[in-house]
Amino acid sequence: MTPSPLLTAVYQRLLAAYGEPRPRGCQDPIGTLVKTILSQNTSDVNTDRAYRALREAFPHWHQVMTAPPERLIEVIRSGGLARQKASRIQAALRTIYQTRGDFELGWLAQMPVEEARRWLVSLPGVGYKTASIVLLFCFGMPVFPVDTHVHRVTRRLGLAPPKASPEQVMRLIEAQAPPAWLYPLHLNLIRHGRAVCKAQKPRCAECPLADLCAFVRDS
Repeated sequence: MTPSPLLTAVYQRLLAAYGEPRPRGCQDPIGTLVKTILSQNTSDVNTDRAYRALREAFPHWHQVMTAPPERLIEVIRSGGLARQKASRIQAALRTIYQTRGDFELGWLAQMPVEEARRWLVSLPGVGYKTASIVLLFCFGMPVFPVDTHVHRVTRRLGLAPPKASPEQVMRLIEAQAPPAWLYPLHLNLIRHGRAVCKAQKPRCAECPLADLCAFVRDS
């Protein structure tokens, strides 16, 4: 499938508005996995604070895996939902260690994309967004993570049906977008969702995509 005219226009205008995002690099896929679990339902500031606290308290992943749950909860409390996230992090680390014998995920790069994503999604507390972030950011795989900003903006624009689930948005964009588009499109949609296409008060009057947007057209 080739990109729709709408997707092409959105991609190009977002590049013009926000630039070409530079690859962030990924030294530790396990760290990316854990940080993404911490990021669920909280802000970047809280995520960064909780992740820093976790690494300072437990420099090695084995220490995180075996820490007393109440101690881990205390350490990551600033990230919100600490009890739930601590349980998910430890369960995911246990599964990885029991399956692979270490805390290394580089072998995923040698797997077919869908197989690698299925393996990650099988981990406790890991959904499509978290799995896709690890595969895109750490291994450059052609996947499209859908967070709350991406989910909102794509549906408002009409790139996906209004009631499409995050997984459906993921599949729609992956089916249309050239692989090289997926990283910049993901990040620029997030930037646009934070700066302009806000959840409560979208700034449609200053939006570079307003003339393309189903939300504006139907308002």
